[in-house]
Amino acid sequence: MSSMRATRRIGIIMAGGSGERFWPLSRQHKPKQLLNLTDSGHSMLEEAVGRLAPLIDPADIYIATGEHLVDSIRAAQVGVPDENVIAEPCKRNTSGCLAYATAHILAKYAPGASGLNEDEQRGLSIAVVTADHVIGDTTLFRTMVDKLLKAAAEHGALATLGVVPTRAETGFGYIQIPEKMVSVPGYDGVYQVSGFHEKPSAERAQAFVESGRYLWNSGMFFWTVWDFLSELEVVRPQLKQATLDMAEAMRRHDLGRVQVVFEQLDNISIDCALMEHARNVLVARAEFTWDDIGTWSALDRGYTHDEKGNVIVGDGVTMDCTNCVVYHDGHEGNGHNMAVGVVGAKDLVVVVTDDAVLVIPKERAQDVRLIVEELKRRGASQI
Repeated sequence: MSSMRATRRIGIIMAGGSGERFWPLSRQHKPKQLLNLTDSGHSMLEEAVGRLAPLIDPADIYIATGEHLVDSIRAAQVGVPDENVIAEPCKRNTSGCLAYATAHILAKYAPGASGLNEDEQRGLSIAVVTADHVIGDTTLFRTMVDKLLKAAAEHGALATLGVVPTRAETGFGYIQIPEKMVSVPGYDGVYQVSGFHEKPSAERAQAFVESGRYLWNSGMFFWTVWDFLSELEVVRPQLKQATLDMAEAMRRHDLGRVQVVFEQLDNISIDCALMEHARNVLVARAEFTWDDIGTWSALDRGYTHDEKGNVIVGDGVTMDCTNCVVYHDGHEGNGHNMAVGVVGAKDLVVVVTDDAVLVIPKERAQDVRLIVEELKRRGASQI
């Protein structure tokens, strides 16, 4: 157990993406985190920054993304300084993202030294969130983040938020909690994790839900720099060394060396690289509504419905339709140039922009990427 608590809080918002899952509204330079996919009137990324900002100074909130998105995110002015939008050299999954962001933090907060000592690393507490979550009660969210940041720092642990499942979802990972749940000292509702499980089959997901001992893995993490690096030292020492090497190269402004080190990283999630093997992991049940906006069909859970279960965004017209999602992008006068009508459809997604139309059954919403792949093959401009 650590004898001190972190004195400075830092936020990392993971916001990569290729703009495929919400095509045609999303594009390569405008992925879903820059879209308005809830009824809040704000982009997903703006919402993510806004949830953290009362707990963490925006000057200490960093957005980790790909090089192709830096300009778009900065232009969107989501609430952090331009220099806090940091670009990974290439795709290396969430473990690469967090290694790179941690190296940036190590270099940023000790620019003239060889590194931060143990007390300084323990004094930096990090909240890792993503840019594609819908969270119902932001006040409760902040309360739980505050609790987990404190618990992780005090107990020298890695911490995460688990979501109570509302369905047998096969698209999420699961966190197993002990049969006899005993809160860690000083933090009611925070428990030791028994194990992590990858995306299950439908039958296994149903068994997880019925047992009451499994939570959805939200992909949000909380730790101090010291504890993150200490756990890496045990379970994936090469990733820790790469993080330190990148930090040192960043201090020297040797971006070529940073890229060489980063490109050698394994393309693996932080769950597989670290969380599944770490010695001391804590979890709290999220007491707020949560959703991961992964496909067009997820808008069913983020918008209000008409009397026939349809979600209609924009000025599309529906007649005799049930359980459809109709999204008409009306930016820059698009709505004046094209009318959208859908008749007699059921369980369908229809998306219309100024230069593209998508029609797809809800149950196949994840297959939008197949259309994008074919458009790329044809050299189409609408991607």
